[in-house]
Amino acid sequence: MASGNPCFDDVRSKPEVIDPPQNQDMMDIREAVDGPTQNELKPNVAVSRSVRQLLECPVCLNAMYPPIHQCSNGHTLCSDCKPRVHNRCPTCRHELGNIRCLALEKVAASLELPCKYQSYGCIGICPYYSKVKHESQCIYRPYSCPYAGSECLVVGDIAYLVAHLKDDHKVDMHSGSTFNHRYVKSNPQEVENATWMLTVFSCFGHYFCLHFEAFQLGMAPAYIAFLRFMGDDDDAKNYSYSLEVGGNGRKIVWQGVPRSIRDSHRKVRDSFDGLIIQCNMALFFSGGDRKELKLRVTGRIWKEQDTGRTAYDETFSSNPILLSSSRLPFCRVNEAF
Repeated sequence: MASGNPCFDDVRSKPEVIDPPQNQDMMDIREAVDGPTQNELKPNVAVSRSVRQLLECPVCLNAMYPPIHQCSNGHTLCSDCKPRVHNRCPTCRHELGNIRCLALEKVAASLELPCKYQSYGCIGICPYYSKVKHESQCIYRPYSCPYAGSECLVVGDIAYLVAHLKDDHKVDMHSGSTFNHRYVKSNPQEVENATWMLTVFSCFGHYFCLHFEAFQLGMAPAYIAFLRFMGDDDDAKNYSYSLEVGGNGRKIVWQGVPRSIRDSHRKVRDSFDGLIIQCNMALFFSGGDRKELKLRVTGRIWKEQDTGRTAYDETFSSNPILLSSSRLPFCRVNEAF
């Protein structure tokens, strides 16, 4: 059914090409929508607040993208919310039908808006329909808190998160690229709430998070240690790290690349991207009567160079950990049982 309004059309019919409104009170935009720089970030331009409000769904309050629906009185809403209102306009309660607001869609195509991460330093301006994609990849988008002991919802840049981890989560902060940690647990069969305190290391001008926790591997508990980089994945790939755990004349060595904190702690753990120690092996390393977990995990971080592995270490310990300079295999147990 058609509304009779030249600005609207029915989704069942072929869309009519309609020129965008020229009312300057509604928008202050650039007209070169189809130019070669459409998908590039551009200098800032002013967009009327009233136009942004027109493109805001009255139900979810998010920006609307095609198809934008409307009732016979001209009230609009997004396609995601249309099923939620049971085909009734949330503004006037009239039946919605299948009327599509083509004029508003064309207005949106003409808009250029600032990135929502402008307060974090992004100065780019995006075409309306490219804004969501840009923001999902924006290098200025904030990071989530890497703390694993609780579901922390804090976000921010690296400097803010480092201060947050220190002040609010009371994490251990260290300077240097080698570490030597001891983990103790009286009931090694229990995996619930078995997440040890996060440790943050500062070296090479960046921050790294060392995680150690218990999880269920098949029918038995296991332990995993891994490193995350406080920054983006492209920068994380410039570094490598190794972890070593052992006892009773045996040891397991792991070597890998730290994962960016863009990847959640749970995602890294569930991908098994770290040093995994099965419970029986962990108890063997612990010694004694094997009823209490007493693991010592040592390791180091280094920066990769074009010529291969370097000897760059920023040691804070008086007893630095010495590892082989050759590439270590994925996982190796020295000496057979």
